[in-house]
Amino acid sequence: MSLLDDARAVRENAYAPYSKFAVGAALKTTRGTVFKGINVENVAYPEGTCAEAGAIAAMCAAGEREIAEIAVIADAPAPVPPCGGCRQKIAEFAGPDVVVTMSTMDGAVLQMTVAELLPGRFTVDHMANT
Repeated sequence: MSLLDDARAVRENAYAPYSKFAVGAALKTTRGTVFKGINVENVAYPEGTCAEAGAIAAMCAAGEREIAEIAVIADAPAPVPPCGGCRQKIAEFAGPDVVVTMSTMDGAVLQMTVAELLPGRFTVDHMANT
């Protein structure tokens, strides 16, 4: 099963009663472990949490910290990139050359590196003077 297949399968568990916009994400760590995440909405926070953030939280909860690749899928007319907050979270745990695969349910795919997805990202190097 590919990482995109994992994201497609977990997407079925998304909780999106308000937007109806289900998103699934799966990431593989440098150790080869796969973690999955879904978007979750609620009445107090209808925009919800992101699938990518959920997968990253699961990775961290398991004690891992390095993303080797990540895939995101949604039922949209074009591949949906991670939101700005998730781009920064991905950049925190993935090197600039790590590939982010974005896909639609119809099979359209867009791949970008973390550096392409988030140019000028904030890194620990920005805090060198503190």
